[in-house]
Amino acid sequence: MKILDGLLELFYPTKCAFCHKLTGGDKICKSCRDALPLTPKGAQVQKFPFISACLSPLYYTGNVRESLLRYKFGSLSAYAEVYAPFMAKCIDENEISCDIITWVPLSRKRLRKRGYDQARLLAEELSRISGVGCCRLLQKTRNNPAQSGTGSAEKRRANVSGVYRAADEDKVKGKSILLVDDIVTTGATLSECARVLISAGAREVKAVTVARKQN
Repeated sequence: MKILDGLLELFYPTKCAFCHKLTGGDKICKSCRDALPLTPKGAQVQKFPFISACLSPLYYTGNVRESLLRYKFGSLSAYAEVYAPFMAKCIDENEISCDIITWVPLSRKRLRKRGYDQARLLAEELSRISGVGCCRLLQKTRNNPAQSGTGSAEKRRANVSGVYRAADEDKVKGKSILLVDDIVTTGATLSECARVLISAGAREVKAVTVARKQN
């Protein structure tokens, strides 16, 4: 196995998930690990409508921003394995628990184009780390414009209004749910998904993302 790993490293050398430089086998280089924009304890948790706590271990800036853009649009789906431990650590530090893990889904059109759902990969990695079950609880009913190009918080809320529905209400009712996404800015998307889950009978919705906007 070590021989195979060595050959893979020779032909496909590992690059740091954040600065994208060769590392010699590490998924995060020492320079990035020492300089990552970690959210301080007081800024790890935000509250949004219908969400009791939204956790984010990193700020969406610098190499973190560039890394997440490669993850979403550069086919680097393996980055989910890098991000999830940061998310899991943040969850543990804030003593957050849940009955089930789910994610903010992509539309069918965007999923076909991208080839994978980045939030789903994160949710599945968190499930593997935590041992908490993970399943699809939401469906996206139409392919609305991307939030990143929408503008104000009010426009973002309008852009996602009514675009999600509960996939299986029986799995939602009475449950404390952890909702996963990659980035949170205004919280409009997470709030709309949480509203749908609460309306379907969820007892509580918490959320976790890789990164949050730095105010």
